[in-house]
Amino acid sequence: MFVWFSHPPPSFGSSPNLEALALEANKNIQDGDSVANAGAVYARPMHEITFSTDDKPKLLSQLTSLLAEIGLNIQEAHAFSTSDGYSLDVFVVDGWAYEETQHLRDALEKEIVNIEKQAWVKSHKVAAVKEQGRTSIASVPEHVKIPTDGTDVWEIDIRLLQFENKVASGSYGDLYRGTYCSQDVAIKALKPERVNADMQREFAQEVYIMRKVRHKNVVQFIGACTRPPSLYIVTEYMSGGSVYDFIHKQKSVFKLPSLLKIAIDVSKGMSYLHQNNIIHRDLKAANLLMDENEVVKVADFGVARVQAQSGVMTAETGTYRWMAPEVIEHKPYDHKADVFSFGVVLWELLTGKLPYEYLTPLQAAVGVVQKGLRPIIPKLTHPKLAELLERCWQQDPTPRPDFSEIIEILQHIAKEIADEGEDRHREKSSGGFLSVLRRNH
Repeated sequence: MFVWFSHPPPSFGSSPNLEALALEANKNIQDGDSVANAGAVYARPMHEITFSTDDKPKLLSQLTSLLAEIGLNIQEAHAFSTSDGYSLDVFVVDGWAYEETQHLRDALEKEIVNIEKQAWVKSHKVAAVKEQGRTSIASVPEHVKIPTDGTDVWEIDIRLLQFENKVASGSYGDLYRGTYCSQDVAIKALKPERVNADMQREFAQEVYIMRKVRHKNVVQFIGACTRPPSLYIVTEYMSGGSVYDFIHKQKSVFKLPSLLKIAIDVSKGMSYLHQNNIIHRDLKAANLLMDENEVVKVADFGVARVQAQSGVMTAETGTYRWMAPEVIEHKPYDHKADVFSFGVVLWELLTGKLPYEYLTPLQAAVGVVQKGLRPIIPKLTHPKLAELLERCWQQDPTPRPDFSEIIEILQHIAKEIADEGEDRHREKSSGGFLSVLRRNH
C-alpha cells in the first residue's frame, strides 16, 4: 500500500533538500563531496510518497523504477526494513505538475497493477511448466540447469566439501571458509528459505559466468552445488580479506605505490572481463579481495551479465554509492558503467573514506544524476591520478577511458613514482659519500 503528502520543499530528514545535505557534507569534511550546478532550483509542487510492503529482493529498485515510469524525479529518499520482513520506503518527488493528488494516486495504482500483472504472468508460466510434468516443484526444480559445452566439469561432490567458520552473513546467503579436496576455499551458500525463482536465475547466471573466467586478477571459481536446497558457489579462499574491510574496518590507508598496484590489479581483471563481454555491474571495494601475496582480485559476480549483442543493457543494478548515472536513470548502458564505478573505488583507495558518507545511498544517487555530485579529489593528489578520476566519472560514458588505457596510465604513474624514489635515494647516497670525503680532507 502507499500514502503521500503534498508539501513545499521536502522536510523529511535532517536537511530541507539534497542541495543542503551536500553543502552540509562539504562543511563537515574538507575532502567530502561536491555539488555541481549548486544554483539549481527544485520544481514545485513536491509530494511525499510512502510505500509500506513486504520486504523482498530488489524492492528499492522496483519502486524507483515505478516512480520513474510516471515521470517523477526523486529528490529525497529513505528506506527502512524491519527484522520481521517488512519495508517502509519514503520518497520526496517532483515532476507532477499539480497540487491535487488524486490523478497521481491513480497513476501510481495503475503502475502497481501493471507490475502485479507481470508478476502474475511470470508465475503462471512457471505453473504451466509444472502442468506439463517437466518438474515436480516448478519454482524450485530438483536441479538448477547451467548451460554447458560438455567440456567443463564443475559440479561439486558435496561429500568432499567441508564447512568451517562463517565469514559473513547476509539476508539471502552466508559466506563460509572451508576445504574441498584439501584446498582452502570460500563457500557462498544461499539460504534455502529465501530461495525463489529469481534467485535461482541469478545463481545460474553467476555460475555460468564464473566457470569460464580464468585470470590471476579475478577470483578463481572451483565449482558449484546446483541441487536445492544445497545451492553453493565455491571459489578460492582469499586470506587477505576485502579491500573495503582493510580501509574502513581496519582504518588502514594505502601509500601511493601500494594504491597504484591495487588499481593496476583491478584494472587488469576488469580489462579481461570486458574483453570477454562480461560487465561486472557492482564494482566496489567490498568486491575486491586480497590473497596471501597481496594480489588483488575482482570477486562477486552475483549481478554480472554477459553483454548483449547490441552492446548496451538496461535495468538498474549494483550499489548506489558506486553506480554510474546512466544505470541509476534506467538508461541503456555498456561496459563504461564499470569504469565509472572504478573511478569511485580509486577515490576510496586514495582517501580511505566512504563515498558520499553524509548522504543516504538514494540521496547520493539523486545527487549524482541531477546535480553532478562527485567526491572531491584531495588537493595533494598526483595530477595525472586526479585527471584519471575526472575522466572515469564523466556524466557521458563515451569519453570515459577503457581499462586497457587505464592500465597504461596507472603503470606510467607508478614508473614516475619509482623513478622519483630512486633519484632521491641516489641524492642521499651521494650526499653521504661526499660528506665523508669532505671530512677526510
